[in-house]
Amino acid sequence: MAPPTRKKSPLVPRQVWLGLLAMLLIAGSVGLVVFSFTIVKLDKDIRTRFAGVRWALPAQVYAAPLELYAGQRITGGALRHELERLGYRSTENLDGPGTFSLSKTAADIYIRAFHFWDGPRPESRISVKLSEEGVSDVLDLDTKAPRDIVRMDPMLIGSIYPQQGEDRVLVKLDEVPKLLRSGLLAVEDKSFYDHFGISIKGVLRAMFVNLRAGHTVQGASTITQQLVRNFFLTLERSWTRKINEVLMSVLLERHYPKDEILEAYINEIYLGQDGNRAIHGFGLASYFYFNKPLGELRDHEIALLVGVVKGASYYNPRRNAKRAKERRDLVLHVFRDEGLISDAEMESAIARPLSLAGSGKGGVERYPAFVDLVKRQLRGQYAESDLTDEGLRIFTTLEPRAQEELERSIGQGLATLEKSKKLPAGTLESAGVVTSVDGGDVLAVVGGRDTRYAGFNRALDSRRSIGSLVKPFVYLTALEQGDRFNLHTYLEDEPISLRLPTKQIWAPNNYDRKLHGPQPLYIALAQSYNLPTVRLGLEVGEKNVLQTLKQAGYTGNTGLVPSMFLGAVDIAPIEVAQMYGTLAANGFQSPLSSIREVTTKEGEPLNRYPIRVKQTLSEGPVYLINWAMTQVMRIGTGRSAYSKIPGDIVLAGKTGTTDDLRDSWFAGFAGDRVGVIWIGRDDYKPMGLSGATGALPIWTDLFSNLNVRSLDLIPPPDVEEQWVDTVTGLKADEGCQSRLMLPYLRGYAPASWAPCARSAESQPLQWLREIFE
Repeated sequence: MAPPTRKKSPLVPRQVWLGLLAMLLIAGSVGLVVFSFTIVKLDKDIRTRFAGVRWALPAQVYAAPLELYAGQRITGGALRHELERLGYRSTENLDGPGTFSLSKTAADIYIRAFHFWDGPRPESRISVKLSEEGVSDVLDLDTKAPRDIVRMDPMLIGSIYPQQGEDRVLVKLDEVPKLLRSGLLAVEDKSFYDHFGISIKGVLRAMFVNLRAGHTVQGASTITQQLVRNFFLTLERSWTRKINEVLMSVLLERHYPKDEILEAYINEIYLGQDGNRAIHGFGLASYFYFNKPLGELRDHEIALLVGVVKGASYYNPRRNAKRAKERRDLVLHVFRDEGLISDAEMESAIARPLSLAGSGKGGVERYPAFVDLVKRQLRGQYAESDLTDEGLRIFTTLEPRAQEELERSIGQGLATLEKSKKLPAGTLESAGVVTSVDGGDVLAVVGGRDTRYAGFNRALDSRRSIGSLVKPFVYLTALEQGDRFNLHTYLEDEPISLRLPTKQIWAPNNYDRKLHGPQPLYIALAQSYNLPTVRLGLEVGEKNVLQTLKQAGYTGNTGLVPSMFLGAVDIAPIEVAQMYGTLAANGFQSPLSSIREVTTKEGEPLNRYPIRVKQTLSEGPVYLINWAMTQVMRIGTGRSAYSKIPGDIVLAGKTGTTDDLRDSWFAGFAGDRVGVIWIGRDDYKPMGLSGATGALPIWTDLFSNLNVRSLDLIPPPDVEEQWVDTVTGLKADEGCQSRLMLPYLRGYAPASWAPCARSAESQPLQWLREIFE
């Protein structure tokens, strides 16, 4: 009999299954808890960040607005240039804000609305009547009534953005053009208003559209997912990041309405790079690419911005124009297919170029050297976070035309000088400053030949020896002593040797290494002779000369050594502009300022910067030195300026050259502008250029194109004018063959007559009086 078969125990598999089930339940429970905690945390993050202040809003920096009024000196061509620089578009008929129509006799302009520091200004239509002299009248096109003065909207010239470099201009959803809003959804997320944060239909539709097109046209991510990715997450490629993106997209849609999410996306999306500045949002991208407000974009421009969303670097229109145009045209086809534009509108848009504003390297008009000055002048008044987070609006003194001319003159001038000296391109560096005579407004600043480089600002930080630019202040110190010195006082042009405290011998020479004999004071300055200047400086004293420099605006502490009389004083171009500005304003000093007003982002005034004027130098002596500097321009080292500038424009200025031709300077002024130009090398090597051959030609080119006003020298009450003999410096009448009208401090004009006037026929009483004396 066979043994009975043993049955397998059912307990083992049952226990295994029960164990596995328990483990699964535990793991599921733990996972559910972790998932719940994750959801709670993500939900809290979303509500905290999205409900609060979403973005750090950089301060927006504006140039001074162009003002139009009867009597303004501006040509039709110059007005066209100013309007185009503001992003205005030429049309046959004014079809909306930001357009103009120009003829030989008039310019009709549809001016944009703008919120100035003194309140909002609505949009309006004006007609500017033009003549050969400039603007003859300004009329309101709707009422035909004359307008006294019209301010154009100012140019946005820069931002003060946070360290992370994000810059944006916020827009509200109702400010976004309908085509941009609808077109963005058509390309990026057609079912945006139907899905709950993620879209299965969108994924399938994108696959179909892309297959039909042969390449990627639409993405699978919803706009909500893209916003979450940009706003909350990093660009890390991982499953964890992707899962968080999906979860946060769903949560975001639960808490906030679709329109609010779309508005946030329009303001957040990354659309380009401008150096260290990241361009976020369509509001700023409109200015960055087209130099106009978002509401003025046309079909082809909107299509380009929508196309750039797919990849701001890959479709960068400034670097990859062909690729960007292909993408733009593809987007235009999507617009047509969705019924947003007609076939004719699509064809017209495709035929247009990219229409980018500005240079091929960056934004429209960016002036980093000037914005640097603005930031420095705001320090101590506002916290850094106020400037980078609160969206302040800063209205500055920058004059776009002066800035443009300064940049052009320096750029072209350096290239010409390098070619003439056979120097490698890029060898020379330069800095320049232009200010107003009245009020000390800084109108233009260039910190280096690469005007868009926000690096070392030579205009503010490069303190170089100023050479002969110091001489007017040496002579001014002497002219303050009317009983000892006047413009015709003879100065010896003879060798001089001095033992310095270091026991070294200092023996300066004239620039031409020649001796010229005794020279009238104004001639010694006009010809920039070194030896007479040193002798004069020693007579008045180093301490007194330093005091004059300080009163003019110098803030340093140079050593009290004789070499200071020849410019062994290190000063930055901006400070030189301050010093010469004090002379140009007849001894009245206005601290240089780049800011006029600061308002909140809503337009509420925060601070105004009124003109501050104080008299730091006596008018009489300043008048004398200014007259002497006009002779620098007429018969001295600056006379070549009149090769380009009309002879009826009175100018005053001074060349500056340092040892071994390491620095070339020119500082001068007209009736309304002060300009300072420096040229040199960053390695301090000689470059073979004097002030007259280096900086002066650039200054001349600049002032010849700025349409400057002639210097009007009106003697102050403590100055009298008298005819003198040019040889003896004595009083002269019409009998002298060579005579000159010279100004003197009142009471110090020569009383004795020149020999040529001593005749009974001309001055008998005076002749007899001098005989008996």
